[in-house]
Amino acid sequence: MLRIEAVEGHTMRKLTYFVAATVDGFIASPDSEHTMFQEGEDHGAWALAQMPETVPTAYRSLVPGLAEAGNRRFDTVLMGRGTYERGRRDGATSPYGHLRQYVVSTAMASAPDPAVEVVRGDPREFVRALKKEDGLDIWLCGGGKLAASLRDEIDELVVKINPVVIGAGVPLFDSAYAPQRYRVVSGQVFDSGVAVMTYARRDD
Repeated sequence: MLRIEAVEGHTMRKLTYFVAATVDGFIASPDSEHTMFQEGEDHGAWALAQMPETVPTAYRSLVPGLAEAGNRRFDTVLMGRGTYERGRRDGATSPYGHLRQYVVSTAMASAPDPAVEVVRGDPREFVRALKKEDGLDIWLCGGGKLAASLRDEIDELVVKINPVVIGAGVPLFDSAYAPQRYRVVSGQVFDSGVAVMTYARRDD
């Protein structure tokens, strides 16, 4: 395993975009599928240890001790409508019931589950309000359009780069050209070929 480390001094409540991506920068196929991504293996163990709350509620009971482990990094999850609808198609109307769940959408009047709240206003203002609250960090789990609208509010990127190229799909940030710089906080390349890279936003 190749590992690089840097000192990370940011301790305030953060918005973290934690997501899997292809080498060419897509987080899903054109029809919002994820079958190209590798599951489990050594990078899966890393995610379980570092961010156990990112495992959907329906699967937490399958991992011994996970359901009782509590939340390590996040207590809130933010999703775009496409990300939420993908889980809903699989019957998960409350995919992360162990977290506070918000879906950003101007088209949805309400969610089919009372545990999920729909945010219809400006997501940037909403995230700024969340950051002022006490608690753990906020997980942005997708999708590309929501991430693009929140670029100035994303404090940290944690990207699981899978060794696959798909050519088209849902981009990591679905926006117009606008360079924004980050600094490397840490990086690990696992034997599975997946690289987990953590970046912090640069404000200079």
